[in-house]
Parts: sequence; C-alpha cells; structure tokens
Amino acid sequence: MKTRILAVAASLVAPLLVAGAAQAQMPPLNFDQAAYITCKEAHAMNPAARKALGEYLAEHVARYRGVKIPDGQQGAELALLVRGGCTLAPDAYLFTVIDRAVLAEKDKLPKR
Repeated sequence: MKTRILAVAASLVAPLLVAGAAQAQMPPLNFDQAAYITCKEAHAMNPAARKALGEYLAEHVARYRGVKIPDGQQGAELALLVRGGCTLAPDAYLFTVIDRAVLAEKDKLPKR
C-alpha cells in the first residue's frame, strides 16, 4: 500500500520537476521577470540564456548609471566582480549584484 502511494506521489511530482527544470532554462520575457532572478537560478540556466540575461541586465544598469559596459579587459573585470558577488551570495538577485558591480566601477567605466 505504501509503495503504491509513493508511486502515485512520484508520478504527480515528476511532471512538476521537469516543468521547473525546463523553466530554469528559459530566459525571462521582460524586465520585471529578469530583475527577480537570483544568482542560483541564473546558474541553473544554460550558458547562452545566462549570458543573454546578464547582458540584458548589465545594459539596463549601465543606461541607468550613465555608463557603457566595455568589451575587452575592463568588461571581463566587471564580469569577475559579478561572478564573485554571486559566489558570495547565491540567493541575491542577479540584477542587484550587477548593479553593485557597475556602481563600484562607475568612475572607471566610459560615460554614455
């Protein structure tokens, strides 16, 4: 009897887990959704979706702060700050980590 109950429970939960995993792979559709993705959730995304999300949020932050996100070494250093922030606080919102990294380096970044 217990085995049958566990089997039924597993069959009900399995589709929810698959749906949750599939949802973690999809990038958000708008800023309101993107702003509330944690570093942990972003890490669960596939690399292309995670990169697209990071670039989208970084461009939003850069416009707000009046700077440009540079390519090359300076952009890579900014990305390392974000990576370090997410490592220290995986439950933090990725948007907040990116904003604080840009704010910390604002004086060194090119102006818009």
